[in-house]
Amino acid sequence: KPPWLRRRVPSGPAYEEIKSLIRGASLHTVCEEAHCPNMWECFSNRTATFLILGDACTRNCRFCAVAHGTPGPLDPAEPSRVARAAGEMGLRHVVVTSVTRDDLPDGGSGAFGDTVRAVRERVPDASVELLIPDLQGRTEDLETVIAARPDVLNHNLETVERLYSTVRPEAGYRRSLELLGRVREKAPDLPAKSGIMLGLGERPGEVRAALNDLLEAGCRRLTLGQYLQPSRRHLPVDRFVPPEEFEAWRGLALALGFEQVASGPFVRSSYRAGDLYRKGASGPAPNDAEMGLDGGRSGP
Repeated sequence: KPPWLRRRVPSGPAYEEIKSLIRGASLHTVCEEAHCPNMWECFSNRTATFLILGDACTRNCRFCAVAHGTPGPLDPAEPSRVARAAGEMGLRHVVVTSVTRDDLPDGGSGAFGDTVRAVRERVPDASVELLIPDLQGRTEDLETVIAARPDVLNHNLETVERLYSTVRPEAGYRRSLELLGRVREKAPDLPAKSGIMLGLGERPGEVRAALNDLLEAGCRRLTLGQYLQPSRRHLPVDRFVPPEEFEAWRGLALALGFEQVASGPFVRSSYRAGDLYRKGASGPAPNDAEMGLDGGRSGP
């Protein structure tokens, strides 16, 4: 890996405290399950992204480290445990995602709603961001999530259209765009957010096309990050994108019409999501220096 992708090994008292808290609450985090390179930083800053609906995904995307398998039954107490952990961690911005549960009649949308309501009751001053799967395109399930009134609704496009059959064979590029478009239709005041990985073999023109497709769908918040191969069983990295290129993509995305953009090698959907949310509520988007991802400039 190039020098800009070196990270500290997880350690330290705050890191261990958050790990213990999550274990004690019998919860999962996408930080751990997806082998996120930012886990040391986030846990050390007493933040984490909760992963609900179990730790086994019914899909097997070729980029994702989350375990694939047969999920267990839903835990009705999980929403309250997430809320309690969020309160004990002192979170001001609570990010919740899930494995994909194609086995459930509602795709897990009801559990998302229950979790938002539990967090609102336990930590009323916190904002809540959801990162949801595509719910197999079912409008009624999306409406269930929207009705819970999260502050941000995120659904990742992940990659460009040409690579979908390789990267996300059980998902659909147009289905994801349609979901984001329905967020705009059903709740125009609800900020829609999405993310794209770079380094999978995408071409610059394809990335620009994906950005335009997201804008057309009504998405105005964006994350761009480097794909990193979780194991030898997953897709190899085609290219390590330098920090200055991420900065150039950020500039282009803002020029195209995105209102909030986090772009850098270590950016993930929920990375410093609270910073991005607060900036969106009070002023201009944070730049890469504010996100700790500064680099030089060049054209994408």
